[in-house]
Amino acid sequence: MPANTTASSGPSDPKKPGRRKKGRRARLLVLVLVLALVAGVGYGAYWSVSTVRASYPQTTGSITLDGLGSEVEVKRDAYGIPQIYADTDDDLFRAQGFVQAQDRFWEMDVRRHMTSGRLSEMFGSGQVETDAFLRTLGWRQVAQKEYDEVLSEETKKNLQSYAAGVNAYLKGKEGRDISVEYAALGLTNDYRPGEWTPVDSVAWLKAMAWDLRGNMQDEIDRSLLTSRLDKSQIEDLYPGYPYEEHKPIVERGAVSPVTGKFDPEATPQGGPESATPQGAADGLNTQLAALSDTLDEIPALLGPNGNGIGSNSWVVSGEHTTTGKALLANDPHLAPMLPSLWYQMGLHCRKLSESCQYDTAGYTFSGMPGVIIGHNQDIAWGLTNLGADVTDLFLEKVSDDGYLYDGRTRPFTVREETIKVAGGRDRKITVRQTNNGPLVSDRSKELDKVGQKATVSNAAPDRADGYAVALKWTALQPGRSMDAVFALNRAKDFTTFRAAAEFFEVPSQNLIYADTEGNIGYQAPGKIPVRAKGYDGTVPAPGWDPRYRWTDYVPFDELPYEYNPERGYIVTANQAVIDESTYPYPLTKDWGYGARSQRINDLIAKKIKGGEKISTDDMQKTQMDNFSEIAALLVPELRKINVSDPSVREAQKLLDGWDYTQEPDSAAAAYFNGVWRNILKLAFGNKLPKEMRVEGDCLNVPPARNSGPLDEQRTLVRECGQRDGDSAQPDGGDRWFQVVREIVDDQDNEWWKAPARGRDGALESRDDLFARAMADARWELTAKLGKNIDTWSWGRLHRLMLTNQTLGAEGPDLLKRALNRGPWNLGGGEAAVNATGWNAASGYEVVWVPSMRMVVNVGDWDKSRWINLTGASGHAFSAHYTDQTDKWAEGELLDWSFAPNAVSESTVDTLTLKP
Repeated sequence: MPANTTASSGPSDPKKPGRRKKGRRARLLVLVLVLALVAGVGYGAYWSVSTVRASYPQTTGSITLDGLGSEVEVKRDAYGIPQIYADTDDDLFRAQGFVQAQDRFWEMDVRRHMTSGRLSEMFGSGQVETDAFLRTLGWRQVAQKEYDEVLSEETKKNLQSYAAGVNAYLKGKEGRDISVEYAALGLTNDYRPGEWTPVDSVAWLKAMAWDLRGNMQDEIDRSLLTSRLDKSQIEDLYPGYPYEEHKPIVERGAVSPVTGKFDPEATPQGGPESATPQGAADGLNTQLAALSDTLDEIPALLGPNGNGIGSNSWVVSGEHTTTGKALLANDPHLAPMLPSLWYQMGLHCRKLSESCQYDTAGYTFSGMPGVIIGHNQDIAWGLTNLGADVTDLFLEKVSDDGYLYDGRTRPFTVREETIKVAGGRDRKITVRQTNNGPLVSDRSKELDKVGQKATVSNAAPDRADGYAVALKWTALQPGRSMDAVFALNRAKDFTTFRAAAEFFEVPSQNLIYADTEGNIGYQAPGKIPVRAKGYDGTVPAPGWDPRYRWTDYVPFDELPYEYNPERGYIVTANQAVIDESTYPYPLTKDWGYGARSQRINDLIAKKIKGGEKISTDDMQKTQMDNFSEIAALLVPELRKINVSDPSVREAQKLLDGWDYTQEPDSAAAAYFNGVWRNILKLAFGNKLPKEMRVEGDCLNVPPARNSGPLDEQRTLVRECGQRDGDSAQPDGGDRWFQVVREIVDDQDNEWWKAPARGRDGALESRDDLFARAMADARWELTAKLGKNIDTWSWGRLHRLMLTNQTLGAEGPDLLKRALNRGPWNLGGGEAAVNATGWNAASGYEVVWVPSMRMVVNVGDWDKSRWINLTGASGHAFSAHYTDQTDKWAEGELLDWSFAPNAVSESTVDTLTLKP
């Protein structure tokens, strides 16, 4: 399918309005790239401006695209955001594939190599361990089964059309013609991108499911804690959800005893039983440090191991809005990436018919057809992570003959995998699987930390001794989530919306809804396991005991939903879906604790109770709300502390009159967050096992034992933290808000006590610890921001760097500087609505962000607004690489055109794709 230029070449017309300044910036960046790639001279390569510009996409004129049934128009606005107009579904998705490949193919290619465990083919031996782990999970095999056996024929046709469009773009191109990263990679590697396949698109959903997999890290951490804490202390660190303070998403309703379906009006009949089989968990005090270390290798590609990742979405009915129509907001929180995970796009059939069924716009994934979040001509929808517990770790007793289950040994399912390595020899691995899933422990070099006595088969020589560890995860079974994407894009009302949601199996998401008829709604979808009676999935389970098996999945008809609730609005922000005491299925024990969701609820309710209507501006302002719930709790107590040191007292005075909002220029926010970080370290962090503390954090502690956190009678040993900074504990999220809230009024609680440190005496009470934390924060911030507190600001501590996910992270320094952008000084913070997350165990840098923001004006679509974290382009020196980031950081949104006339008015470039 050749793509031949038949008219104007080059990216766009520089004489058009709004182009001159951006073009000048692009030329400057081109010069930076040429300098950054001087390393190529060492390889005998010659770099020039033409080398850099070779990959810029054509966005005006016309291109011949074989396979099209009729002409397709691609209209781009001043930010390079494309709107595609076609006459058939085939043409529409073929064009989508072509256009996304123009802007983002490097990103797409890296993603498909990641999901198939083939990164070593591109980047060499440094990625072998990551590839081995991902091969063990078998994402690609599952995606292939989905495509071959499960997905609808219509979905397959759309995937095939999309792949054909991608391949039309690739045909006849060298790597340097596709992106500058390929040109840089070519200095050391002869890699050439291959054709795109439909399964490449399907597999990306597995990566997203991994990023949003729920409580797997909590399951590991609970086990690690047993080396230093007793059961009651661990329970202190994982308190129950505060239903009285933080409302769940669905505030009423139950599974009807008559119909067996969830009914928003039904009377609750009581929740799940929580008894644990007596003795079933004996002997499971394991150290899962090795597996945790393996997981820490994945965030470089996806995000901070699922910890802290969340999202906000809410919808307000027209009864309470200034427009008289529903307003819907959404901002998913993910690891910052460059380019952004999202790609804004419109997909429009010129005339809706059986052969052309789509008129939709929103946020897409590069490499996947359809729109993930957005609206069509009838409905709007948003997503947040439901956080259901869809993973379990099973300890397995293994031998040369297999694994033990229900009293007898069963044979492994075994497959061999060959990992091809650029510039090196192939690596072969053995993947073994039990009835519970693949043995992820086979990929660890330190398995002796995982188990105790079980012998390991010689079939996997890269393993040491100990229990094997299997991962059971819903995403490792074929599902229909790809069908759900297209069904959502076509949905016309709440009935068809719910029908689409039933296919949305993984990742399990909260779906909110609004339509042009004035209705709002919510649906909890997902493939959520039902465990054998008594097991709650919070700690690794004995795989040999059938009492811990998965017995079924929660029926879709019994999952919670709401439709036009009396209060007139719905908020989802990773809080509990429904009170567990009134619902028969335990969805998870590890919800977010509701700090963000309750703040949004409070802001909406205050407006409504005051008789005010909510506007689009109000929705946008709420997205940027920087209020700190933990500051509101602690600052009144911190201000009472008697401080003798004048320098610390000077810092303490910053808290006088502070309104608890974390603006980027706030010195009070900087100091409070420094105090919060040090409270966590003194009260909790120093008492955690080394496997959970941040790498390089060294302490003199007693040898690990199982009866308690400290033993002053035993010889102290030097222990240094081992965990990656993005996933270390205590991370300071709203779980830790709740931990502190439950003990803050108890001056003598054991958690406030700590041993003497150098010339500082032992801490015996809460106020002792608060005083020490205030002093430590003063000197920490002095080192970081200077002695003069008048120069302090939260934004100087709390910075965002945007890093190209491959060569920007691992390439030469000059290349990193060319591909990466930042810093931006941000407001917001951990568990604020403006959730610019940071990990208190490791520092203040931003580790996850609202990856996009949108406010949809339902029914008056052209008054909707949106923004992306970066820009439309994945080309590092395009004007659209990060042209939305400054506005994103300031909380601004762009106008979002949808109707043909509005799109035409905002169009800067038009490209015609011809048959």
